[in-house]
Amino acid sequence: MMPSGPESVLRARAAQLGLSRACDDDLFEAVLEHDVQIPDPSDGECRRYYAQNADALRHNDLVEADHILFALTPTCPIEALRKKAEDTLNALILQPDTFPALARAVSNCPSAQLGGNLGQLTREQCVPEFWRAIMDHGHPGLLPRLVRTRFGLHIVRIARVERGPLPPFAALRENIRQRLRAKALVAALHLYADDLQRQSDREMAGHADHDAPSMLR
Repeated sequence: MMPSGPESVLRARAAQLGLSRACDDDLFEAVLEHDVQIPDPSDGECRRYYAQNADALRHNDLVEADHILFALTPTCPIEALRKKAEDTLNALILQPDTFPALARAVSNCPSAQLGGNLGQLTREQCVPEFWRAIMDHGHPGLLPRLVRTRFGLHIVRIARVERGPLPPFAALRENIRQRLRAKALVAALHLYADDLQRQSDREMAGHADHDAPSMLR
């Protein structure tokens, strides 16, 4: 009987092929290399990715921002926290100059002492959701919606956005190729595991039919 679940199915196939690797990712890739061909991304595909993801590929983006944090805690219901954050945001939309005072009064971040000021930030200094919200807005001003991260709900005000340079395609070609190949590998893993699982299910159903008493056939 083959183990259930995509990872278990792939491990079973690796054992059947006599393959072993130090980690699951390498093991699953070895199974795919044996059973499925994953073509390298073409130069055209890499160039399209470069053109469509220029913002994400830029280096040394820099922002200056302030925030008010409503921290998630086990004792505070999320809906009550959201209502408080939304009420504060609505008040700031009407009176944006009160941002520092409100930050000092209600923010759960140490930056409250500075009126919510976070100073200069790079991508590496932010959680992905916070950075993405700033980059999506892309210009100075108060974000018109709350930003949720693992820390809680944020009201964000951007003071400055400075875009870093976009490296030439030649400098990023190999990195992009690896990204696209990794994406194709993940997709192929899921499809291949699903196919193996269906094959296993069919084999198990066949064994069940074979072993059933003749009066039930």
